[in-house]
Amino acid sequence: MQGMMSFAPILVMFAIFYFILIRPQVRKQKEQQAMLQRLGKGDEVITRGGLIGKITGVSDDGVLVVELQEKVRVRIPRAYVEGKWEGKVPASATKSAA
Repeated sequence: MQGMMSFAPILVMFAIFYFILIRPQVRKQKEQQAMLQRLGKGDEVITRGGLIGKITGVSDDGVLVVELQEKVRVRIPRAYVEGKWEGKVPASATKSAA
């Protein structure tokens, strides 16, 4: 019984870390994946590199064609999109830069 009591603080600390750190991060990743799947033609996006443009094409293999300026188009994987551009930097980008 005494051996079980010595493991109790470790289990309590693991539970605290799970609910404070791990669970919110997993939820945030799921929200990011859902946002990436909803992206479509006409959406304005910001990439992880800071480029802002409008999606002009979507391929089946997960590559987006993004128009940065008139007649300037680049192909980027969906995974490199930070979020939709709404005239301000997404909160996730400011937190990761800090």
